[in-house]
Order: sequence, then structure tokens, then C-alpha cells
Amino acid sequence: MAQAQLHCLCLLTLYLTTGYGQEGRFSGPLKPMTFSIFEGQEPSQIIFQFKANPPAVTFKLTGETDGIFQIQPDGLLYHNRALDRETRAVHKLQVSALDAHGTTVEGPVPITIEVKDINDNRPTFLQSKYEGTVRQNSRPGKPFMYVNATDLDDPATPNAQLVYQIVIQLPKVNNVMYFQINSETGAISLTHEGSQELDPIKNSFYNLVVSVKDMGGQIENSFSDSASVDITVMENIWKAPEPVEIVENSTDPHPIKITQVRWNEPGAQYSLVEKEKLPRFPFSIDQGGDVYVTQPLDREEKDSYVFYAVAKDELGKPLAFPLQIHVKVTDINDNPPTCPPTETIFEVQENERIGSDIGTLIAQDMDEANTVNSVLQYKIVDQIPKFPREGLFLIQTYKGIFQLAMQSLKKQDAAHYLLTVEVSDKDFKTLCQVQINVIDINDQIPIFEKSDYGNLTLAEDTVVGSTILTIQATDADEPFTGSSKILYRITQGDDEGRLEIDTDPQTNIGYVIIKKPLDFETAAIHNIVFQAENPEPLVPGVQYNASSFATFSLFVTDVNEAPQFPQHVFQAKVSEDVAIGTKVGNVTAKDPEGLDISYSLRGNTRGWLKIDPVTGEIFSAALLDREAESLYRVQVVATEVGGSSLSTTADFHLTLIDVNDNPPRLVKEYTGLFFCYPLRHPGSLIFEATDDDQQSFRGPHFTFSLGSESLRNDWEVSKINGTHARLSTKHTSFEERVYNIPIRINDGGHPPLEATVSLPVTFCTCGEGRCFQSAGHHSGMPTVGMAVGILLATFVVIGIILTVVFIQMKKNKGKENVENAQASEVKPLRN
Repeated sequence: MAQAQLHCLCLLTLYLTTGYGQEGRFSGPLKPMTFSIFEGQEPSQIIFQFKANPPAVTFKLTGETDGIFQIQPDGLLYHNRALDRETRAVHKLQVSALDAHGTTVEGPVPITIEVKDINDNRPTFLQSKYEGTVRQNSRPGKPFMYVNATDLDDPATPNAQLVYQIVIQLPKVNNVMYFQINSETGAISLTHEGSQELDPIKNSFYNLVVSVKDMGGQIENSFSDSASVDITVMENIWKAPEPVEIVENSTDPHPIKITQVRWNEPGAQYSLVEKEKLPRFPFSIDQGGDVYVTQPLDREEKDSYVFYAVAKDELGKPLAFPLQIHVKVTDINDNPPTCPPTETIFEVQENERIGSDIGTLIAQDMDEANTVNSVLQYKIVDQIPKFPREGLFLIQTYKGIFQLAMQSLKKQDAAHYLLTVEVSDKDFKTLCQVQINVIDINDQIPIFEKSDYGNLTLAEDTVVGSTILTIQATDADEPFTGSSKILYRITQGDDEGRLEIDTDPQTNIGYVIIKKPLDFETAAIHNIVFQAENPEPLVPGVQYNASSFATFSLFVTDVNEAPQFPQHVFQAKVSEDVAIGTKVGNVTAKDPEGLDISYSLRGNTRGWLKIDPVTGEIFSAALLDREAESLYRVQVVATEVGGSSLSTTADFHLTLIDVNDNPPRLVKEYTGLFFCYPLRHPGSLIFEATDDDQQSFRGPHFTFSLGSESLRNDWEVSKINGTHARLSTKHTSFEERVYNIPIRINDGGHPPLEATVSLPVTFCTCGEGRCFQSAGHHSGMPTVGMAVGILLATFVVIGIILTVVFIQMKKNKGKENVENAQASEVKPLRN
């Protein structure tokens, strides 16, 4: 009894100290309720205090108490030992209120106790040791086995969230992991490296230590377990088959099995994929992996095939890399030899030696090269004509090379021979035609029709291109060949190449033409020697002699010619600031007849230059100005002194080099600069400067400053870049008037030049962003009276003009009437 009273006293103390006496939070009337309690808590934990309503004086607890839950007569509900969620996750209780006689006056009311999970269970593998097998070259990431673990904690909480990990791989070659595990499912598969490097010959057995952790794999407050996994690596049977050879044009029934492929496991779905798109694909594969050729093949159509075998799973995903299958079509002798597509024609010179090669007949055979089916043999079976004898030619049996057999040929015997050649392989024969043309040899030299073409006198100004002589040689070789074609050349008497000879290819006539102007002063007499020769070399033993040469004398007479300049344009450069009288250049000319020359200028429009008439030296005659004209062009006239006073001209170009002789200036007249009055805040205006001197590639670099020290309190000038500056006000207290601001601009040249310009800036009343000023403030603006007077004067002038025009029109009309009347008077009457 004393122990029960002590227990009640402890519960009461705990009840009061923990705040359960507060109405509504931890106590209340009897009603259905649900409580959540963590498992593993200390015993004698108060859950709730139920309040009794009269006549109830005590409470009764029933249901799934499991001897853990109790209620005091005063309604205090508690548990007397720790809860275990894995034993019972939910306790269904009922609480009833009893009166003093033990009769239920309220209830029973359902009370639900939900036991909340804590991480009090470690994960456990279902097996302590696992065994699995994997094929070499299996796909990376495709599971080949699983490991599984369980955890009794609540699967809806992190307490039972399991994470798998490979802790050890033995052996571990080059510190590379060949295996990987899905951290959530425990599926073990190959890594990319494992798929490529696993080799059962090198190592067929691997051991893994796999761990599992709860709490999502976090390090703190988590439990773990481990298991051993033994993996055997098996040889990959998914391998490309050996190359297949198929005899062409097979007459066996099709399809014919030619090879096979196999996936490592049953159930794979096989298909073939073409490497190149073909008009027809004569292969197939069944679901057992057997590959077939479906129709006869023709090696001459296609001598080999390459395609791929693919294995897929039931979802249509590839199980591994495709395998390449190579099929070679072997040859049979099913094609006869064929002659060249065009007629075969050879040429042989009439003096060709016995045994000389004439040409090669190249026949074709569509069967496979370098096999007995394509080995060809050649034989001459006929010769037309058979004159002077039969068997003039022979042909090498296996090479098809024609040779001269019996004797040298003569074109007068026969110009052409037609040979019939039999070309054969081991089963077929074909006849081919070969034509052999006998060509003339160059054994005749050109012979001039005359050895001396006399002499000719020409003036030195004879027009270039004129034909001055025709020459003729003949050649007894075959016409229109390289042996009979004649080329003429001058071997003596024209060292400067003033003459050339054109040959008519039909007649071999040579036309001697003036190629360059003749020059009496250089050579008054040309003793010409012509040579006639062939483009083809002469045969050994034959040489050109005197018959192939001819002579000709050309006399050149003198003609008075104008002086000649050595060049068409003379150029010089000079600084634009040179003193008057400075020599700026010189020109020279020569007279072909050696007469003296006088020089003068033409086109000297600015009068800047003068020339010494004797020496041709050119001097400045006035101040030069590059800004006016940077390249000054004149013509120099050279006139011979005496004789016919002939003259010639050349151009003289004088480039003026710039000096800094122009001060800076504003790029334009700034007349519209204004600020609105009154000025509310300081403002600024931008202006631009330039000068007329030649600028460097970087452009001008002007400096800007105020032209008066007295303005520094009101204005300031700041440089923006080499050509632009900003004029800014320094306050807002300006009058409504025009300010002329002096600006000093320096060009920084050598020597530096400076100029002071004025910027007019108006302060005026503004409206809509524009400046307005009364008319009376502008000088030169007409008054209202003046404007009315101008308008009236304009109307008067217009009226006078209209009056004059009207009177003139009336006069013209009267004149027309008079003329019409006169015409009527003289017009004859009609009968």
C-alpha cells in the first residue's frame, strides 16, 4: 500500500513539474485522441490527463495495453516501460469514465498510440556471401547480379534508407575499379573500364566487399553491415566471326548459312545493319544468330560486303557493340577478255630497227585480278596487207607488246597495216583489231628556192608590223608532218631583234615582218642570213647544209625624228616652303639626229615653276602651297633646235611636302549656340576645330583654352579628343544677351601655330526647346511698315507685267485679224 502511494506521489510530482496541469495542452475532457510517442523512451512517461465530469469519479483503460499502458483513477494516462515499434507500431486503447459504483457513464472512447521509429536496428544482408558471373565485354552499367539487405526500422524514415557501397575490390589492377554498385538497389555491374579491360585469361576471379548503411549513408548515427561477393569472369562469346568467302554465281538453293553470332545469354534479338546503303542487301539473320546469304552473288557487281550483327534485349536496347561481318565474293572464270573501248592505233617510223617496241595492246578481263581467271595471252592471227611479206610484226604472249619482227618498213610499200589479235584466258577467246601506221622520217632538209633575196631600202620610220619580204623553202618529207613543216629564223644581221618571220603552216611561206622600229642611227645596213629548219630532229647522218640558208640585205634611210625622253613621267618631291628659285628637279631628252634641244613648260597654270631651256633644270618660280594643290602637274616640251623644230612632251609631277603653315580654325561657323534663360544649372556646348595642313595617320591633336583670363570665373574649356572640346558654364548667373567667347586653339605642330577664334553664345528665352527673340533685337530685320511697302511694290510690279502681256496679246490678235482679212481679199471665188 505504501509503495502504491509512493508511485502515485511520483506521478503527481512529474505531472506538476512537466506542465501537464495546464488545461487544454496536456489535459482535457474524455474524447477520441491520437498520440505519437518515440520508441525506447524511459518508463513512467505521462501521456495525457483526462478530466472527469460528474457523476464520473474514476477511469478504466482497456484494449492493446500489452501491460505497458495504465491509467490512474484521476485520469492520468502513462506507460510504465519503453515502447518498441518493431513489436507493435500502433496501440488501440479505450478509456471509459466510471461513477462511484463502477458503472460506465462515459465511453469507452478510442485512444490511438502511434509508436514513432528511432534508428535502433542495423541493416543486415540476406546472405553473408554472394556469388555471380559476368561475361567479358558486357555492357557497362547493365546489372549482372544483386545484393540485398533489410532493416527493421520504419521504411518511411531515413532509419531504414539503405545505401550500398563497394568497399574493396580484389585484385585492383592499376587502382582501377572494374565493378560498380547501384547505391539504392544493390545492382552490381561493370564500369566502362571493366567492360573494356576484364579478361578471363589474365584474371578470371574477383572478390568484392560490399557494405550497406542506413540513415541514407550518413556517417554519424548510422549502422552498417558488409558481405563478400565472389565474381567469376567468363569468356565473351559475342565475337566477330572470321571473314567469310562465298563463290560467285552459286547454283545451290538459297538461303545458305554462311556464319553465326551468339550473345552471352539466351533471349537476345538479332538483326543485321548495312554499313553502306545498297540497292539490294542479300543477307539475313534468324533469332538463333545464324547468318544467311539469300541469293547468288556476282563478284563483278560487288566483290565484298561489310555489315554488322546487332543483339538487343526485349526492350529493343543494344546488349553490346555491333559485330562486323566481312564477306568476300570469290571469283570464277565467267567473263571473256574485252578489247580496248577505242580503236588501237600505233605509229612506227619507216626506218625503225628490227625488235623495236611499237606499242602495247591492253585488253581487259572483269574476273579477279592476279588470278588464273584474268591471265591473258595474245597472238597475232592475221595481217593485212601481207606485203612485202607476212609476219612483219610479233606480239609478246603475256604482255601484249608489239615489236617489229622481220625488216624495217617503207611507207611506199604500205602506209597502214591492220592486225587481228586473239586475246584469250583459260576458257574464253576474243579477237581485237590493231592498226599500225607507217610514218615518214625526217630524212630530207628544207631547201630555199633561192639563196639570195637581194636588197631592200626602207625608211627608219616604216610602220611596225609591215611585211617587207616573203621567203620560200620546200621539204620533200611527208606533207603536214613535223618532218616537212618549216620554221624560219634569222641567224645573222639582226642582233636587236627588229625583224621576225611568220610561217604559213599550209604553204611554208615565210613572211618577214618589222617587229621593232628600225633605227638608222643604230644600224643603217642589216646583212640578214635566214635559216630554214624542221621542228622534228633530223635522222642520224642527215645535216642542214647551205641549201637551208639564204641571204638578204636591208638598207635603212635616215628620217628626221623628234627628240625622245627616256621616260614618260618625271617625278620629284619638295617641301612647300622652299625659297623661290630652288631647284626642284630636272629632265633630259635626246635627239636621234644629235641636234641641240630647247626645253619649255606647258600647263604651268599657277606659274609655280620655270625651266632652264638648255639644261632642263626646273626651279620654283613662286611660293608653293600644298593646301592649294598637293601634286602639281606640268608638261615639259623638248624641241629640237634647227632642222624641222620637231618636239615631244613628257609629264613632270611635283609632290609638295606639307609644312605647318596653317593655324587652326573652327570646322564651321557656329551661329546657333544658345542656353535657355534663366539658366537653371550649368550647361555645356561642344565645338570642333580643324586646320588645312596635312594630317598624320593619327589625326590632329589640338589643345584648347580660354582666350581671356577674365572669363575663367564664368567659363571653362575642356578637351574631349584631338579635334573636339567642350565649352561649359561655371555658374547660372548670366544675362539675357549674346556672349562672344574667345577660344585659343594650338595645333602642336613644328613649329606650333595658334589661333584665337570667337564662339557666339546666346542666352535667350526658350519655348519648346527653341530660342525666341523679339524682332527688334535683330539688326537688318524689316519693320511692319517696311514689310507692307515691299508687299505693295511686289503687287504693282506683277500688275504692270500682266498689263503688258495683255496689251501684247491684243496686238497679236488684231494682226492676225488683218492677215486673215487680207487673205480673204485675194482668195479666188469659186464658180
